[in-house]
Amino acid sequence: MFDDDWNDDDDFAGSIEELLSQYESLKNGLAERFWNEQEFELVIDYFYQNGQESEALMACELALVHHPFSSEFYMLKAELLFQAQKYRQAIAVLDELDTKDQLIIDAVILRSDILVAQLKYEQAASYLVEMAKLFTGKEQIDIMLELAEVYDECERLDAVFDTLKAILEIDPNCEEALHKICYWADFAEKQEESIVLHQNIIDAHPYNALAWFNLGSAYQGMKLYEKAIDAYEFCVAIDEKFEIAYRNMAEAYIRLKWYDKAIESLEKNLELGKPEDVIFEAIGHCFEKKKNLPKARHYYVEAIKLNPTDDGIYYKIGQTYVQEHNWDKALKQFAKAYELNKENVNYCLALGDCLLQLNDGPEALACYISAIKIRPNYKKSWLSLIKALYLFGYYEEAATQIKESANFFEPSADFIYYEALILFAKGKSKEAMLKLEDAIEDAPRKIKIIEELQPELLQRNAVIDLISKYKKTKK
Repeated sequence: MFDDDWNDDDDFAGSIEELLSQYESLKNGLAERFWNEQEFELVIDYFYQNGQESEALMACELALVHHPFSSEFYMLKAELLFQAQKYRQAIAVLDELDTKDQLIIDAVILRSDILVAQLKYEQAASYLVEMAKLFTGKEQIDIMLELAEVYDECERLDAVFDTLKAILEIDPNCEEALHKICYWADFAEKQEESIVLHQNIIDAHPYNALAWFNLGSAYQGMKLYEKAIDAYEFCVAIDEKFEIAYRNMAEAYIRLKWYDKAIESLEKNLELGKPEDVIFEAIGHCFEKKKNLPKARHYYVEAIKLNPTDDGIYYKIGQTYVQEHNWDKALKQFAKAYELNKENVNYCLALGDCLLQLNDGPEALACYISAIKIRPNYKKSWLSLIKALYLFGYYEEAATQIKESANFFEPSADFIYYEALILFAKGKSKEAMLKLEDAIEDAPRKIKIIEELQPELLQRNAVIDLISKYKKTKK
């Protein structure tokens, strides 16, 4: 309503000081001529842009004395009162305007904004519903879009979707509604309704690219990825520069594990838009899944160039080195991730695992202890610490930590297997066999803990007999 781009090049601007001087005379009852509406508007706008809202309001009132039937000055006055949080006075001005002029769309929207500012959401919504019946065409659509905003403010998710749907039933090509309903279909979990709505729009308007995109998004929300891809393909066939469609298509391809197709879509997205770290990261992810680890690292590095403080990407680079058993390089990447985010327990564990592989026991143990301090109820941290203590021969301390872990969660079969390993290492075979029997009974598949750490135990006759006995009882 107020011109934020006001500058000294506007009409009258060269003489704005002269105009203000004349305004002071007018205010003091010394006017020598009749002021037109534009002159008042310039003065009001000048005061507003210079932070003199009270002067702007006074100028509005003086303008209404000279132009009592000007809806523009009523609107300016109501807007100024609204911004000053004088809501009742603003409503009173709009009430007066209603008696003098036919319905004005801007006045309807402003009244709604005032009611929302007073947290009178239901009153605002009811008012807009009634007003929408009195308008047609674009003005009706604008009121309904405002209604959707009101429902958003009071978190009536279904009502937002239903209002946007009603708009599209009136005007299937309303871009603002099409953009918004895509989001709200997901947020309100209305994907099925969205599919029906957009199929109907497409039947009548087959070249509506936004409708095809929204159809794809709805299918994607329901995990119908192949149907989503088909819809996105139609979307980009109509508008080959529809950037986000390629991004969503890539996500659907990734869900289907069609990584080559995903890479093609992501590269197309890069062609159309500005380079983004998330796109390079997604391409890197695809190459990692394809086991092309050098290429994966290349794209992860490209992502880091755009977002050098993203600890998660350093972690992903580290994981590619882990897959190659290149522990030194992995360690450097995990260290960078940890330096950026020292509260991430997974970074501590990754550092510890690398140090363990590099046979640096004390440092590995320190990392696992740090992980436990960050998140004491995370079982994986305790298991990593106990495993490291066992591997470096600290059997008593490993047993102590198993008991300590019970203060944070219920013991599971993993810990019982470690208890058995510790007892075997201490030469307490009978007690170890009892623990091992308990562990196998609880979680037979986790016998892999023994296979990894002490596979020779599985060659002992007593252990072979125990496993055979368990298998027979399960038949």
